[in-house]
Amino acid sequence: MKKIVLTGGGTAGHVTPNIALLPRLSEASYDISYIGSYRGMEKELIEAEHIPYYGISSGKLRRYLDLKNLSDPFQVLKGLAQSIRLLRRLKPDIVFSKGGFVSVPVVLAARFCKIPVIIHESDITPGLANKIAIPAAKRVCCNFPETLQYLPKEKAVLTGSPIRQELLSGNPEYARACCHFNSAKPVLLIIGGSSGSKVINDAVRAQLTVLLQEFQIIHLCGKGNLDNTLIQTPGYIQFEYVSQQLKDMFALADIVISRAGANAICELLALHKPNILIPLSAAASRGDQILNAKSFEKQGFSYVIEEENLTGSTLLSAVHTVFDQRANYRAAMAKSGQMDSIQTILGLIEETVRTRTKK
Repeated sequence: MKKIVLTGGGTAGHVTPNIALLPRLSEASYDISYIGSYRGMEKELIEAEHIPYYGISSGKLRRYLDLKNLSDPFQVLKGLAQSIRLLRRLKPDIVFSKGGFVSVPVVLAARFCKIPVIIHESDITPGLANKIAIPAAKRVCCNFPETLQYLPKEKAVLTGSPIRQELLSGNPEYARACCHFNSAKPVLLIIGGSSGSKVINDAVRAQLTVLLQEFQIIHLCGKGNLDNTLIQTPGYIQFEYVSQQLKDMFALADIVISRAGANAICELLALHKPNILIPLSAAASRGDQILNAKSFEKQGFSYVIEEENLTGSTLLSAVHTVFDQRANYRAAMAKSGQMDSIQTILGLIEETVRTRTKK
């Protein structure tokens, strides 16, 4: 049996594309293992898929001054040593990395052990972890055509982002029953990212009375962000996080408000969901979500509100505009020619494994 090690973590965006690959990897007779951090989000998500999971030490690589910058390099070195031992024991034919800081020691260990690596970059510009990993990779998959200019030409492959196929099979009536909604009003779904967004949560709740006059609202607000004073509000339901029910909630939603993480917006594209993107500000990030959002806005897939411009009036205006023009947004997304990312990436994995076997 062919063996593959998957890695990536820190946020759901570094894990869910790996999860999307699992069914096809199993069909192709791969023995799958996962290396992630001891306590990161990836541990719970992967163990729920019944995949063998191995935790390693993981330090964060920061671009800013922090006292942890003194200790975290030692955590990375410890993770590198642990990854080398694990890879020698697991003996994979290939490593596939979705990025995030935990992936760095795994990718470097694979190069040390002479195991081929394929990495995937979701955002328009590579993050720091993938910048470090790219020299060790045989192939670098990317999501946006704009990303190709930032990657080594001989390694870069435009694949798109793997989408969990179960998201395409949601049942809106299951979600309607779960949320105790009726069919009289359209549904607005709000997703603030895997850990939630205080800015989006506050903006939505400040306009809740107005929004509820026209919409029923599903609010995925992130861990620890429930507002207990709103629990009994008719037409409004909050969840910290959902997993199995997400496909049904997507199916029920008429429009979606979301952060602009690459995987999240690619799921919206695959589902043809009219959407409002509120990217994480450049002050709190390296600006990748802003670039992602602008790319989708330019293609007619999304309405964008930059975080600094998010007010009650801009939010309400965006919701009304997108709902009124939802047919136009759906038509633009239907014409996108979105790639079969899973098949493309699986083909690269198979080709790399065959090449290695022949040597």
